[in-house]
Amino acid sequence: MGETATGCETEADHESDAQRTSRRWWTVVTFGYVALLGAALQIRGAVIPSLRQAFGVPDWQLGLVAPAGTLGFLTVVMLVGAVAGRLDTRRLLLIGVVGTGISIVTMGLVPSFVLFLAALLGRGVFSGVGRGTDRPLLSHLYPNQRGRLFGYYDMMWAVGAVFGPLLVAAAVAANNWRYAYFALGLAFVPLTLLVLVLPTPDVEGGDDPLDLAELRRIGRRPEVLAMAVGLFLSAGFEGGLFTWLTTFAQGRLSDALATASLSVLLAGYIPGRFLSGRFSERFGYVRLSVALTALTIPIFTYTFFLADGYGLLAGYFGIGLTLSGIYPTMLAYGTEAVPEHSAPVNAMAAVTSSAGIAAVPAAMGFVISGSDIVRAMRLLAIPLCALLALLLVAWFVAGSAQES
Repeated sequence: MGETATGCETEADHESDAQRTSRRWWTVVTFGYVALLGAALQIRGAVIPSLRQAFGVPDWQLGLVAPAGTLGFLTVVMLVGAVAGRLDTRRLLLIGVVGTGISIVTMGLVPSFVLFLAALLGRGVFSGVGRGTDRPLLSHLYPNQRGRLFGYYDMMWAVGAVFGPLLVAAAVAANNWRYAYFALGLAFVPLTLLVLVLPTPDVEGGDDPLDLAELRRIGRRPEVLAMAVGLFLSAGFEGGLFTWLTTFAQGRLSDALATASLSVLLAGYIPGRFLSGRFSERFGYVRLSVALTALTIPIFTYTFFLADGYGLLAGYFGIGLTLSGIYPTMLAYGTEAVPEHSAPVNAMAAVTSSAGIAAVPAAMGFVISGSDIVRAMRLLAIPLCALLALLLVAWFVAGSAQES
């Protein structure tokens, strides 16, 4: 597993003013879209107590919120990754932005939990179109700074994610959880207008057309395999936190703080992802991921085995600070192995991470129904320790390859 981290060259050296302006505006589009998706994802965890009250469903059914939002996403993001290089990027992003916004508004209108899950499924479909397109576009806009820009991109996801639970808290304070979905849906309007007026992105050397032989070659790359398994484990850990952290905080913090507690975790993602973007090119992708995971383990132990009251909030922030850099760092590691196929690698990362986000919270729902929330949260130590073991193996193999 040869580890590669590119230098800090700038892509603007030989650009015209028009190309530079276009690149900046499309960067705004990708950052804006992922920020809104971050808010959409984090609303679902914070809104679970309101869904329980509004629709009267048991915890095991509430655990289906995570896989429902992932099912459509997985299918579509794989298709988009497979046809990258053959379809118009601007048109795909427009479909993703418009469809995601409409689906989110629909989630605020539905009269039953079944229809809520159906609308969530639709949101996942359109998010798959957008997410299958936006990060590969960013990869080609900044081919010499992928690690840094992926970190900044995911930092913007965190910025939006912080506001998701706060939207729910404000909506609950106004006595209607549905207001959170209406407000977020409206935020897609200016982004839609921006995509409509911008010309098609001007990039050199976009994704090569993908065939079955190339797909097999990509799937056999050890860097890509390590990325896929690592993202399944890290995203599963994150998904458990995103879905059940608010529920865990209830009874341990005031109602207002419990509702907003997920935002404390996500606030740690903002500096965490900024710093990981800066450090990834200096320390290397695998080495940085090992350090971040190793730092997360003692913070996790303190938070869910020892802390209480305001100490929980400090633990939440600490987990967000260290854990947040793993996804963009590992994705940059996999992409650097086959940069000519960034969309399929992005799709593989999205699929494996989404599978983790869906599977772990659903399993935790059954644990909570049969036992309690404390045991379910402590079981998240399993994917976290497995991730550290995987990364240590990848680091050892990468070092052996360099020596040989």
